[in-house]
Amino acid sequence: MAESSSVSGSAFSAGSVSLPLIESELYFLIARFLTTGPCRRAAEALVQELEQHQLLPKRLDWKGKEHCRSYEDLVLSNKHVAPDHLLQICKRIGPILDKEIPPSIPRVNSLLGAGKQSLLRTAKDSRNAVWKSSFIAALHRGRPPEIPINCVQQPNLVEVNYAKQLTGWTRSSSSFPGNMYQHIKMHRRILGHLSAVYCVAFDRTGHRIFTGSDDCLVKIWSTHNGRLFATLRGHSAEISDMAVNYENTMIAAGSCDKVIRVWCLRTCAPVAVLQGHTGSITSLQFSPLVKDSMRYMASTGADGTICFWQWDTSSMKFNNRPLKFTEKPRPGVQMLCSSFSIGGMFLATGSTDHVIRMYYFGSETPEKIAELESHADKVDSIQFSNTDDRFISGSRDGTARIWRFQQAEWKSILLDMSDKLPGDLCSEEERFMKPKVTMIAWSQNDKLVVTAVNNHLLKVWNSYTGQLLHDLTGHTDEVFVLEPHPFDSKIMLSAGHDGNIFIWDITKGIQMKHFFNMIEGQGHGAVFDCKFSSDGQHFACTDSHGHLLIFGFGCSKPYEKIPDQMFFHTDYRPLIRDSNNYVLDEQTQQAPHLMPSPFLVDVDGNPHPTKYQR
Repeated sequence: MAESSSVSGSAFSAGSVSLPLIESELYFLIARFLTTGPCRRAAEALVQELEQHQLLPKRLDWKGKEHCRSYEDLVLSNKHVAPDHLLQICKRIGPILDKEIPPSIPRVNSLLGAGKQSLLRTAKDSRNAVWKSSFIAALHRGRPPEIPINCVQQPNLVEVNYAKQLTGWTRSSSSFPGNMYQHIKMHRRILGHLSAVYCVAFDRTGHRIFTGSDDCLVKIWSTHNGRLFATLRGHSAEISDMAVNYENTMIAAGSCDKVIRVWCLRTCAPVAVLQGHTGSITSLQFSPLVKDSMRYMASTGADGTICFWQWDTSSMKFNNRPLKFTEKPRPGVQMLCSSFSIGGMFLATGSTDHVIRMYYFGSETPEKIAELESHADKVDSIQFSNTDDRFISGSRDGTARIWRFQQAEWKSILLDMSDKLPGDLCSEEERFMKPKVTMIAWSQNDKLVVTAVNNHLLKVWNSYTGQLLHDLTGHTDEVFVLEPHPFDSKIMLSAGHDGNIFIWDITKGIQMKHFFNMIEGQGHGAVFDCKFSSDGQHFACTDSHGHLLIFGFGCSKPYEKIPDQMFFHTDYRPLIRDSNNYVLDEQTQQAPHLMPSPFLVDVDGNPHPTKYQR
């Protein structure tokens, strides 16, 4: 019996094909791996078979002849090969390949993975197929399916519109692919103020832009050609906040002169001069709440008070005596920020005494219903979500909190700005620098929140779990502007004191577009405010040098017909004030809105050529 087996063994070896070196080395490493685990008998049987069939790596002599070796020989001559050598090789392959060709699910490595998770994937496998219009048209529970986040080549507008024709339905996120944002450009940079401009806003139609500046002026511009429509005069100090009402009939501006002025958007006539604060106005909001023809406007001040101003939509008259809450547990406390909930039933405010105060509008008059004390430093940013009753608060204590009303109390999820992504190392500078939240924002669908931190990072969080998803890097100075796109929940705009303006895809954590506010001969201008128009086709920014920057899609030709500097010759003329603080132009003794049409001048007061005049 033994004789026949040796004969068959020699017959096999005589007829056996010499294996490639890498295969015979693999056999050896498998045997080496099995010898230390629980499968010792299997290891012995394997070693016996490998020696019998001469499958182990052979030795070459000096004449180039091959000589068979035993398993023991190989172990002794390869002492650098540990028993778990094969296992270590397998562990190393995944991370190395991930850097070269990213998988569909990061940080998940399996030797059995298929497709984009396979360890045999190539760059070709990871390329996404182009989305066909027929696929976008395929209905999934009555609507086209969601495009996967890692889809590289998103459908173009032609395919999307064809699919829309077939089904009559499409999502705004798919009808406006992310790669479209690379085509946004700066249409025009216009010098319109003599000082820094901290406030910018669009009207509800997106056709007009408002700028509020430290030169005490509010100006109205055309979104579509950059022309200066009107200048609203009256304030005697810096404009600190502006708001347009939901009916799109009025604009209100708060100032460091402690006064709120409201103008009619149709005639530019003053509607109200509201004097209820004894300190600078810090925030101004029109309430979305509808009660017959009655509406509210809320203002917070550096005097530690919040005022609720009642007004009537039919008469456009304001009640000059506000409902006032003085929130001053100790001297020097200032109210800093405010935000209405989606239907206007709640208002949240933040202040320097670390307290968040909640006001309720469901009763006869507004009432305070809660004081939330979870922050350890001043709360200087607060924002309600777009679709539900949650809000986020940001504080100088280095945390943000996402609040929700649950079981008759406000509960919060903590977002700690010192949190790191897996694998991120803490730099020496960060170890000694206390993080502070400088700005907060919700994505349009409220699934994500973005926080700006004073170490110049933007952090993207899951708003339901509080998990940190991405760090967005690019800014080199503090960021005080975070502006979500009006309908595309992937897109967020950020701008900072470094003069950088970024458009981000926050779901992927990548930069879509970058602008740098370089001003000839003056270095860069810090960007102080940015807003999207309601249709998402434009956004406007203002800077430290008095400029308005208009960005958008399409052609810049209409903007070429205007000068770079646009002032009216009456902009800075002295005013006289009556007992109610309404103003008249000193020279003509007329109300500014009744004066004849002013002419356009440059920054030095020289009139522009006739072709530029209105």
